[in-house]
Amino acid sequence: MEGHVARFALLLCITVAASESSPMCDPMEVNANPWVYMSEIRIGCWTSFIREDMAEVHILNLNFAASDSKMFSLQMTNAKPMNLILTSPDTAYGHYILNTDVNVYINNDSKVMLHGNQHQNNIHKQDFPTHDEELIKWAIQKFGGVTSFTTVRNLHTMSSTGTKGTKPGSRYCTLKNEDTTEKHFLKIETAPQASLFKSCSPQQQSPDVDAELHIINIPENSTTRNVSLRVDTKKTSVFLRGPQGTTWTIINPQHTQFGSNNDILLSTFTHTIPPFVTMDIDNAEDVQRKALDYFKASTFTSYTELRPEGSMVSLVLGKKDNSAVGEAAPAPVTPISTNAPHQMPLLMQLYTSPDYRSPLDPTTKVQSDKRIYAEISMHTIGNIVLTIKVISCFVHSMGSCPVVKELPFMPEACSLNSCPNSTRLSFSLDQLQELTSTTWDLECAVKLCHSEKCGDGGRVKRNLEVTQPCLQPPTPPCFDFGLPGVLGIAFGGFLIGVLLIGALWFIKIKTGYLTGLDISSTAANLPGCPCSGAKRQPVSTNPSPSENSSANASIGSTQSTPTSSMA
Repeated sequence: MEGHVARFALLLCITVAASESSPMCDPMEVNANPWVYMSEIRIGCWTSFIREDMAEVHILNLNFAASDSKMFSLQMTNAKPMNLILTSPDTAYGHYILNTDVNVYINNDSKVMLHGNQHQNNIHKQDFPTHDEELIKWAIQKFGGVTSFTTVRNLHTMSSTGTKGTKPGSRYCTLKNEDTTEKHFLKIETAPQASLFKSCSPQQQSPDVDAELHIINIPENSTTRNVSLRVDTKKTSVFLRGPQGTTWTIINPQHTQFGSNNDILLSTFTHTIPPFVTMDIDNAEDVQRKALDYFKASTFTSYTELRPEGSMVSLVLGKKDNSAVGEAAPAPVTPISTNAPHQMPLLMQLYTSPDYRSPLDPTTKVQSDKRIYAEISMHTIGNIVLTIKVISCFVHSMGSCPVVKELPFMPEACSLNSCPNSTRLSFSLDQLQELTSTTWDLECAVKLCHSEKCGDGGRVKRNLEVTQPCLQPPTPPCFDFGLPGVLGIAFGGFLIGVLLIGALWFIKIKTGYLTGLDISSTAANLPGCPCSGAKRQPVSTNPSPSENSSANASIGSTQSTPTSSMA
């Protein structure tokens, strides 16, 4: 008997210990979730329009549930000058507090009753259409444009923050899905609703685990099919589960890992990423186990079960006291467009050699006859493998006369191990040699690809300082003579001298004197020669007549003497 009692006690201890160490939790209904904040997506617009009298034009479309009290308050004491058009298909009662620069317009047939003690002349009743598009056209005809169109469900209080109600960008109101909480010039409070959340966290969590794991589950009977999610915490893993046909749009996926049984749409892609897992069961414990198994984790941070009413909702994941929340600016829910995508954080680094070991400083000037090498990289988007594909590259001059030139590039070899989440290419700057500008913006358009499907990844830009190469004067050719060449030149000179001397002696032998070397005549004509001052008397070969006669007489007497003596 005692043995059975001991076994039962041991089994009970094991069961209690297992339950205490279990990473699961049972969700409970809560009015406020400490991790997930939800707002429903409504139809609206927000523009930069403002009238010439500096008055804004706002349209407020009110919808009320049948169970709501349908009572609201307008507190516009510190509002900027505006024309507020109020429309609603329901019977509602409102109390207003206005300043002199706020004018409210309601339809003659409207079932909205407004009451206030001041500025009653600022309430205007007119005939205007109640359909959204038609109402916008009427406002444009009457006021010149529309600053904003806002749809609110179960309004309780709306007040002005005192800031401008315009938004940089287009002046034209185009209705689209929007998150009304992004309109900073309005503070909107809605009536409390039945609990839309069920949440829980495991009692014991590993304190040494830096990364967080959050689980969001939408039950199968929900009508919500489009969910946008912004994650305001870093090093976060998120497991998303919803009914078949649900699409999760991730606004800022830079520092988050994802797992889901639904399609995921990144804000940089025009196509969806297929589900990572298959799961049709919405039971809390099963979903928690699936998330732990998918991420190979031992515990999770929070589990949230949503029961939204609308077909589109916007979620923000992040704790209020988390420092990362303050660092991350709210990202608007914008429609995905290839013309203006929500760009991913891309980085371009330039190098001077093909080994990619010498990064180029942004202030360093590159000669236009050199080749430069570039590496374009990006942050990892969770556990989704993406590749970067460069489409085109351009250079824009920064001078007073902008010049745009397409820059041909050549892909460089880059293995997944040596450069993960990046791509390499090289450029030739030859076509910039004839241009005077030295400061350029190097810009490349890229695509991000996943499973052979690519979406617009935006553009990456880098400044580039270019200088013209130094043109050195041409160096005259230098002939390098070796010892054989020198000896050959000396021997050739010797032969030439011998031949010249031989030619001179040949002339002397044939003519008897050297006509080309008449030293006396030459010396006589040389200035400064000591012999040139004395004139030589020429020897005459024809004597004068007197000399001839005396010579003849002398010869005759000389010849006659022997004759006479002989006689």
